Amino acid sequence: MIAFAMKLLARYMEETGMSLDQLVAAAALDAKLVKSIVSGNYTPSPSQRQRLAAAIGVSIDDIAWGHTVPVEHIRGNGPQSGRST
Repeated sequence: MIAFAMKLLARYMEETGMSLDQLVAAAALDAKLVKSIVSGNYTPSPSQRQRLAAAIGVSIDDIAWGHTVPVEHIRGNGPQSGRST
């Protein structure tokens, strides 16, 4: 049995030489959204995953989806307290 490691979408782009603009056009998604997904700041929906994987030419199971950028804590009390700091 061969072990298979999933790769990030950005890695597939590097390997295929696909630019962000080319991926946006091939996936027919908003450029800002695709940039956020590629940079690891946004986890795509199942339909967005399907479109991006098809644009790259791989299965959705071949791509490691999800946030790669750590979520930073935001200073403030938030909406639950009714006031901010």
